[in-house]
Amino acid sequence: MPRSRGRSLSLCLSYPFVYLETYGCQMNVNDTEIAWAILQKSGYARTRDLAEADVILLVTCSIREKAEQTIWNRLQHLKALKARRQPARPPLRIGILGCMAERLKEEILHREKLVDIVAGPDAYRDLPRLLAVAESGQQAANVLLSLDETYADILPVQTSAGGTTAFVSIMRGCDNMCSYCIVPFTRGRERSRPVASILQEVRMLSDQGVKEVTLLGQNVNSFRDTSEVQFQSAAAPGLTRGFSTVYKAKPGGLRFAHLLDQVSRIDPEMRIRFTSPHPKDFPDEVLQLIQERHNICKQLHLPAQSGSTRVLETMRRGYTREAYLELVQHVRESIPGVSLSSDFIAGFCGETEEDHQQTVSLLREVRYNVGFLFAYSMRQKTRAYHRLQDDVPADVKKRRLEELITVFREEAARAHRAMVGQAQLVLVEGPSKRSASELCGRNDGNIRVIFPDTETEDAAGCQAPVRAQPGDYVLVKEKTREFGQVEVWAVLMEGQAAAGALNQCSSAPHRPLLHKDNLTITVRHSLPSPVPSPGLSKQQSGCRAGRTHRGAALRAG
Repeated sequence: MPRSRGRSLSLCLSYPFVYLETYGCQMNVNDTEIAWAILQKSGYARTRDLAEADVILLVTCSIREKAEQTIWNRLQHLKALKARRQPARPPLRIGILGCMAERLKEEILHREKLVDIVAGPDAYRDLPRLLAVAESGQQAANVLLSLDETYADILPVQTSAGGTTAFVSIMRGCDNMCSYCIVPFTRGRERSRPVASILQEVRMLSDQGVKEVTLLGQNVNSFRDTSEVQFQSAAAPGLTRGFSTVYKAKPGGLRFAHLLDQVSRIDPEMRIRFTSPHPKDFPDEVLQLIQERHNICKQLHLPAQSGSTRVLETMRRGYTREAYLELVQHVRESIPGVSLSSDFIAGFCGETEEDHQQTVSLLREVRYNVGFLFAYSMRQKTRAYHRLQDDVPADVKKRRLEELITVFREEAARAHRAMVGQAQLVLVEGPSKRSASELCGRNDGNIRVIFPDTETEDAAGCQAPVRAQPGDYVLVKEKTREFGQVEVWAVLMEGQAAAGALNQCSSAPHRPLLHKDNLTITVRHSLPSPVPSPGLSKQQSGCRAGRTHRGAALRAG
């Protein structure tokens, strides 16, 4: 919490204040919560006022060059802040955490001697010691990668405002070794948390009133818990039809389908999502579970990266264009009405104009609801860095990326028009960043919906009008093809009512849930600006606090 202006100097000095900034993916958001939980137990207090901080920690991303440049620019600002520090106060300590720390330890420590501590993703338990070393005036670092660290015994302190949504890390690292990707080198090998510790955390979040949990992992659906002896000899599940892998499948352990089943049973009113999966790990039991359980969101991330089989082979993705399209068809047959998202890289090594057009045609054929589109950025240590040439000119990458963005928006707009007349259950997350008179939330397909903060009826039939609050479910139905009229039926869907509404929305999306057609207000779906970005920003308050890093992504509506 921020330091009180009324505290005495002696009391303030007894509690060092830490300021945390998060950049990058959802895993970094969760890592921030883990780091804060560790520091809190070691006697640190939290401030959201940069000027009051004794320690500033940046949880960083290294997935693209632009992500790292953002941190270098931020450090220049902090350098000025450090120089203005009042002599009567303790020296300001600055730390770099996460993937950039792992990749650039030596450069970070020696560049202008500005940074005091460096901690990789597997070294957060060491933060108190590192900070103690820094207090003595020395630089300190720990970037050792672990084969077994999952922080399973650390219950993260939720840092998002409102407490409506939460991230739960279920595994760390990645074994896929795609030729373009730095993650295996900054996050290490795959290892999974015990199922029991995950269920404990989800139950705790349910007790706290959290209404949506996202299960996290670099390759979340390759989850494999080997902590229980009786399951260590279980056979490895088969890969998605037409897919292969660069490493031998590992037998034994409780798999993702088992975990998803158990998590979805904890609270029927709690929505469950997961990210980020690999398309090779979608056995039928996972798809069937998503179709059957009303509180598992009918939304899947299927990162394609390219529509060209030749480029996919160079990327070491383990599938062809045809195998990917077969998976998309199978997913849509198994989960009617599913919302699909994907990642795409423009201008990868050796990509020709024909390869690019194959990606354009894939976007048109699949018609994604959400897209994450970026120009290729070569990373050291990767297979591409050692064996391929970054031979697509920057201006060509930019043009191809802009073309992909344009095509995505055209197709996503068509997908959005298909939602007209359908009932949607929106989980209210908080005030819209655009206007204090509006609320925002997301539907089952992870599409952001913005609507006026007006009084309306309660689903329980109370006479007095009520206002939707974070954590409430709001039933809406768009009535026009433009971003305009939406019919709001009810709010405050709680307990069995909310569970029933979730069930009806998932099983019969075209059927009205409640007939309260006298409540018509104006609503719009959020359309972020199509600016290519590494998908990172400082975490701030507002709609979906803790997920502002996804604001650069493109969505259907």
